[in-house]
Amino acid sequence: MPLPIRITRRTAAVTVSFAAVLATAAAPAAADGSDGVALRLEAPATFVMYNADEGAKAANGDFQVPVAVVPGNTEPARNIKVVVDASGLEGVARVGKGNGGNCTGSGWVWTCEYGTLQNDGESTPPFTLHGVDGVRPGDSGTVTYTASADNAAPVTGITRMTVGGPTLHSPEEEERVTGVEPGKPARLTPRFANHSRFTAEQGVALRITAQGGLLVTSRPGNCYFNSTSTSAWCGFPAKAAAGTAYRVSSPLTYTAAPDELTGLLSYSWSSDPQRPAEHPVRGTGAPLTLTRTAGRGLTSGSTNVAVETTVQADYTPVAGTVRGRVGDTVSVRLGVRDLGPGRLSDDVGRFEVVPPEGTTVTSIPFTFEDTDGKWACDRPKKTGGAFVCDLDSGRFWPGDDGTTTVDFRFRVDRQVPGARGTIRTYGPYDRTPGNDIAVIPLEASPAPPYRSALRPAVLVPAVLVAVAAVAGVLLYRRRRRGPASS
Repeated sequence: MPLPIRITRRTAAVTVSFAAVLATAAAPAAADGSDGVALRLEAPATFVMYNADEGAKAANGDFQVPVAVVPGNTEPARNIKVVVDASGLEGVARVGKGNGGNCTGSGWVWTCEYGTLQNDGESTPPFTLHGVDGVRPGDSGTVTYTASADNAAPVTGITRMTVGGPTLHSPEEEERVTGVEPGKPARLTPRFANHSRFTAEQGVALRITAQGGLLVTSRPGNCYFNSTSTSAWCGFPAKAAAGTAYRVSSPLTYTAAPDELTGLLSYSWSSDPQRPAEHPVRGTGAPLTLTRTAGRGLTSGSTNVAVETTVQADYTPVAGTVRGRVGDTVSVRLGVRDLGPGRLSDDVGRFEVVPPEGTTVTSIPFTFEDTDGKWACDRPKKTGGAFVCDLDSGRFWPGDDGTTTVDFRFRVDRQVPGARGTIRTYGPYDRTPGNDIAVIPLEASPAPPYRSALRPAVLVPAVLVAVAAVAGVLLYRRRRRGPASS
């Protein structure tokens, strides 16, 4: 199987698209001594470098030259090199050092070392493309490249590099949607603005991605979907003139899966309406169109929509009893249990512990990255305050049952009949407050006799009496001996 092209998503500043057809160079006869080893190029036939309105500010490091070893060879392709010549871009782009650490060069020609491969492939960006001022949409040039190996004949390819249409902007502010009930459709109305001086002559395209258990459920006839309904691409033939803004004529719908607490929708617009190959399923409903709208706030390259459902993650405390003799230091495991039905992908929320009267928390030990820590929770600033345990601090590790606990080390200072501390949980998706608090009782027994004797209030006076007694005996003996005879 040929190695699939590694396609990276566009950055916020640069629009990148690939043609569906690949410029796959036919592998020539193997070089002498190659024993059937052959290479194949899998670079795109066309590539949009940057948007015309970006000019010299544009920078794009996404162009790559994938090289595959043709299956069936009996030995590896040794020391593969790819030489890329970008001199055909003069006047429409500049090139500079990219993020491929195995590529070197200067000016227009760059060489990439791909190493030794067998029945495999490799790809790297040879350089970073930079824009130039004064270009217009559709201006283009070419890049040529040659792949070779010590034991394989060279293969060559060419990609036409074009300047894209205007940059299209969507809302800058992240949108938030709450109260989405799983299984019931919710609505999304994407919009964009063309703030440039160019018209989107080829039409425009909308790309939507759903995450966190969200599914795109609309099926307009001018939209295409991936097999899991988590991504959609919609093409619009309308030419978006300079200084105009639009929204879709009717909302798109999406749903949340059961037990999902949150999800995320992302969408962006492009003036390069070429459908990605990974969207093969065409919608069967009435096509969407575009309607003029206000352009205020449309300044971002893409927009996120944070979705919160009606599902809850019900937190309840994990409590225990401080039980021991006066003077003992005992461990009590405290924490929080997520009763669901939703499960958080990250540990968010907290629990707070107020110790029972008559006790002192001496430590809340934890281990993180092989480092022993004494305090997993923030200590109170005032006596009698709460220890605050942030579940997102990296000091806590939830179990498979949704329980997160840590050992509190309590020293029993004195007996206080009826003393009770508290533990309270806080969760951003907890909608059942009635079970958020539990008590931490103190059951203190008297200290053993030997420990009572060692208490400072008893031990110090006894030591003083003993010292005085010894001093008295010594003084008595000295008096009885009297002065020494001469």
